[in-house]
Amino acid sequence: MSALICGSLAFDTIMSFEGKFANQILPEQLHILNVSFLVPSLRRDFGGCAGNIAYSLKLLGGKPLPMATVGEDGAAYLARLKSLDIDTRFVKQLDDSYTAQAMIMTDKDNNQITAFHPGAMAEAHVNVIDGSEGAAIGIVSPDGRDAMIQHAAQFKAAGIPFVFDPGQGLPMFNGEELLAFVEQATWITVNDYEGKMLCDRTGLDLAALSMKVKGLVVTLGEQGCEVWEQGSKTLVAPVKAKEVVDPTGCGDAWRGALLYGLEQGWSLPKCAALGNRVGALKVAAKGPQNYVLDFDPATFEA
Repeated sequence: MSALICGSLAFDTIMSFEGKFANQILPEQLHILNVSFLVPSLRRDFGGCAGNIAYSLKLLGGKPLPMATVGEDGAAYLARLKSLDIDTRFVKQLDDSYTAQAMIMTDKDNNQITAFHPGAMAEAHVNVIDGSEGAAIGIVSPDGRDAMIQHAAQFKAAGIPFVFDPGQGLPMFNGEELLAFVEQATWITVNDYEGKMLCDRTGLDLAALSMKVKGLVVTLGEQGCEVWEQGSKTLVAPVKAKEVVDPTGCGDAWRGALLYGLEQGWSLPKCAALGNRVGALKVAAKGPQNYVLDFDPATFEA
């Protein structure tokens, strides 16, 4: 079975500042801020939610179908996906913009300054789901605002069950819009911060939200996750990482595992347990798409 993954493809530029931002930024001079940071270490990664989720799902043996947009500089990303044997027929290249890019600078205290350019992602709604994609399942992950709204409605109209994964895109929507996503979705996944925001904006608690879908999962990082089904909560234990190297893309790795488990017809707690296992592997590797498996997904037991 194939999974249609709607979301962003982006280039992540990671820079390390060997000092502390606090020592370079004078609070009393913020009204005339003009600073420059020397960053001896720089790394460029393939990122974006759709790309990261597709990488995870492919690694597990699934068939990802990313649906996204890249810009005039997107040839390298397309080549990357093809080298991983990931189908790119639903990735559209736009000639009048750049691929989405995140520029992240981290200091010695792990404080971060990030600049994000949406680029081609803002036009992701040019991709339309009509049911001819051959997907058995889908996911709406962070993307252009219009694309997220339209793709959710299109999944529903096509009769394709899908995961609503608002991520960092959640603040773009008001309570009424978020309730519309919930009513259309089959499953919901959020982290604990996003879960609190979702509850605040919809006026419903997690138990009530879970009554509207087949299941809702709240990821808790190193503390595992909560699986909510029909108002009841199950705690799924975490998997300890061998070392913590880079958390970038952990949530996406988890979601790729979720899709794999759902494709297999597993229970939601077992899907979440697989997600915790894959997330632990991801956090021990630099970059969102550079980890490898150390187990056989076909014989995985929660």
